[in-house]
Amino acid sequence: MSIISDDYNNSHEKKEPKKKNPIVKSEKTDNDNKFENVIRPKTFDAYIGQSSLKETLKITIEAAKKRNTTLDHLLFYGPPGLGKTTLAGVIAEQMGVEIKITSAPALERPRDIIGILMSLKGGEILFIDEIHRLNKIAEEILYPAMEDFVLDMTTGKAQTVKTLRIPLPKFTLIGATTKAGELSGPLRDRFGIIHRLEFYTDKELSKVIERTAKILEIKIDEKGAFAIAKRSRGTPRIANRLIKRVSDYALVKYNSEINEHIANEALDILQIDEYGLDTADRNLLKLIVEKYDGGPVGIETIAAALGEDVRTIEDVSEPYLLQAGLIQRTPRGRKASPQAYKHLGYKIPKSMEQQSLF
Repeated sequence: MSIISDDYNNSHEKKEPKKKNPIVKSEKTDNDNKFENVIRPKTFDAYIGQSSLKETLKITIEAAKKRNTTLDHLLFYGPPGLGKTTLAGVIAEQMGVEIKITSAPALERPRDIIGILMSLKGGEILFIDEIHRLNKIAEEILYPAMEDFVLDMTTGKAQTVKTLRIPLPKFTLIGATTKAGELSGPLRDRFGIIHRLEFYTDKELSKVIERTAKILEIKIDEKGAFAIAKRSRGTPRIANRLIKRVSDYALVKYNSEINEHIANEALDILQIDEYGLDTADRNLLKLIVEKYDGGPVGIETIAAALGEDVRTIEDVSEPYLLQAGLIQRTPRGRKASPQAYKHLGYKIPKSMEQQSLF
């Protein structure tokens, strides 16, 4: 991939401050990030869940240290909120190197990705969130950088064009994505280590909640933590947000520690049911059941009827509804499962009775 050097030179001279350009994920507020920075674990021992992945990474890191080399490039994929960014931070901590964090939508122009790559020091980690959203130019700049640790550039115009290869210090790229299938083949093939992060069990989430409560000095007993865990959709980020809301409720209404009763009462008021579904999730299920006889119905039709963006449904609501077995994907669209009918209190149609396990 060739880049006109004038573009780079102008950005290098005039945009120097943008080298310090770790970008925050667009769906989070500043308060969310400050909160997550406080509670993020720094070691594998403190990082709860993803047990098999942690063991694999420990071996990989130890081997890299013994060889005195950088880690292979890593790709983490899975639903949002499972700890991909946190895991990247733990890896950097264990390797004893700095990590620079950005997101693919922020890398709009060649100068953005070039500036970050040129600012890297030997052994450092570059973390790119939502890497499937990289534009084609930025992606092609990454190919030689990942493979040969060089930047391919050109200078001059027409017959005076010259090719330059600028060496880069060896670094590790960690990519995170919620849609691994949207990554191009050439980019995906350049990652040496690829792992999927799984939804958490209620027991694991209960430990996450107890750890967060301890850091934030929130009093909670085991049953209270487990009650919140059961409604956290298998996602640590949601669990950590819910404990703050339940803590507020316990403080104002009871002025006491969180127990099972208080947790359930607070979550009922927040309209988060025993499956962890909120009002938007239930409206989606009800739409399929009531308006479209249980489906199948296309995702675009669902989005239009709900007044939501297709991507919001695919990225936020659908992954957990699929995981929980409440909806099914078919070639013709989405269908409500017998379990969804039962959860919403509807009678299961005769055509579905054989599918039902209940």
